[in-house]
Amino acid sequence: MAIINSAMTMLLLLLTILDFFVQIRGLGFGINYGKIANNLPPPSQVAVLIKSMNVSRIKLYDADPNVLVPFSQSNVEVVLGLGNEYLESMTNPFKAQTWIQQHVLPYLSQTKITCIAVGNEVFNSNDAQMMLNLLPAMQTVYDALVNRGLDKQVTVITAHAFNIISNSYPPSSGTFREDLVHYIQPLLDFHAQINSPFFVNIYPFFAYKDNPNEVSLNYVLFQPNQGMVDPKTNLHYDNMLYAQIDAAYAAIKAMGHTDIQVRISETGWPSKGDPEEVGATPQNAALYNGNLLKRIEQKQDTPANPSVPIDIYVFALFNENLKPGPTSERNYGLYYPNGSPVYNIALEGYLPDKSNGQLIALDINVAWSRPFESELAIAL
Repeated sequence: MAIINSAMTMLLLLLTILDFFVQIRGLGFGINYGKIANNLPPPSQVAVLIKSMNVSRIKLYDADPNVLVPFSQSNVEVVLGLGNEYLESMTNPFKAQTWIQQHVLPYLSQTKITCIAVGNEVFNSNDAQMMLNLLPAMQTVYDALVNRGLDKQVTVITAHAFNIISNSYPPSSGTFREDLVHYIQPLLDFHAQINSPFFVNIYPFFAYKDNPNEVSLNYVLFQPNQGMVDPKTNLHYDNMLYAQIDAAYAAIKAMGHTDIQVRISETGWPSKGDPEEVGATPQNAALYNGNLLKRIEQKQDTPANPSVPIDIYVFALFNENLKPGPTSERNYGLYYPNGSPVYNIALEGYLPDKSNGQLIALDINVAWSRPFESELAIAL
């Protein structure tokens, strides 16, 4: 009888764990699929992996047909990237029309293209001409969509680095950098006009890395902590990401807009870094992404925007070995290029075996679920 009771207890616990995995795998979060590497699996295999993870959205940094075709006839929504190197040419209406005709129209009937990201972190470039070209390029690409009757199906956005915010503490005092205001004001007016979201890349890791003695690790990893209270609003924040999101909303409001939604185009945590990159470990990466996914599953919103669920694209699907910069830049992936998980969180995917076409299970589930399965088999 004791053996049966023990077996039933473990069975119930196992079912509870599996139910949690199912809930997480049904999330409506997105993931960034970067390809700055020479050792990644082919897009046809990656499409199988993404679908098996039950990820509903991917964000690309280009418009590679080799990626778009494998995602045809799926429910995965795709954000296309139009790189910074194209901004000048995209200010030309004919070239914008040609780009839409070549990179969107052939795939749109079978692939769920929902956004075109025109440029990426342009205001980090220190290139004044590129900054000047950003809005005209977005407007011209939008006009090309209008001419094709696609503007209700495909929207136009751009992704910003969080450092366009000059002040983020307290969140209610968020403001844009003064040197960028003359670029950002008309950009926000355009977003409001076409009803498109404001995409921003937010990495609490950077704040912790730069000030590990002042920034609480638990605060940035969504772990239990005392948090902080905004003295102007008396709203309590128990993690930095939510505070930074509300700072972005406050900065937009300070520019006269309450009609633009903030979305997180990139967020994540590196599993490895240089010696001075404090906190870049697999354990911290697992805590950050795992805790974030739990909160998304709970449909949490930020304290200052209680009716707007968090909308994110996790960075990134794979480690990318050719990315320049510090070691952390090459270690944001959930997966190694060979298909094995970098660390364990509540996701599970399948990558086709290159040798025989069979599916290989890629367990990113919590590793300690297996002992329960083996003990249950013994007990029964």
